[in-house]
Amino acid sequence: MKDKTIDYVLRTTWLAVNKMYNEEAAKFGTTMATGFTLLSIDQEEGTPSTSLGPIMGMEATSLSRILKRMEELDLIVRRPNPNDGRGVLIYLTPFGKEKRKDAKERVLVFNEAIREHVSDEKLKSFYEVSDTINELISNKKIYNQKEHTLK
Repeated sequence: MKDKTIDYVLRTTWLAVNKMYNEEAAKFGTTMATGFTLLSIDQEEGTPSTSLGPIMGMEATSLSRILKRMEELDLIVRRPNPNDGRGVLIYLTPFGKEKRKDAKERVLVFNEAIREHVSDEKLKSFYEVSDTINELISNKKIYNQKEHTLK
């Protein structure tokens, strides 16, 4: 078998997870992106709209489409931020909180299934490798070094 590149394994695994979550979300009449957004909003305090994108690792334009649709579905409500006259806080509606529970349950089922099949030691290694990849990317240590050119 030909060796797979790290990015290939990451991408194909993420695509499989994404597909699985979207199939599950469809059973609840929603999408994975909506579920992820529901899980990223603070249930009690709300979340500033400007910090939601960075929390989720999502561009503002994509997020604004999701938020607009969530508002139409009565999952969220936008309110002025009392601490920032120009800011907006995103709050879950009662229906949004209900759907958030569904999303959280699906995530917990996934995590439990993985933990049943992967040892704690292997999971620890997985998290360490993931953290290293994220750190290298965040600190721009992959493509900004001259010694990392192909020979």
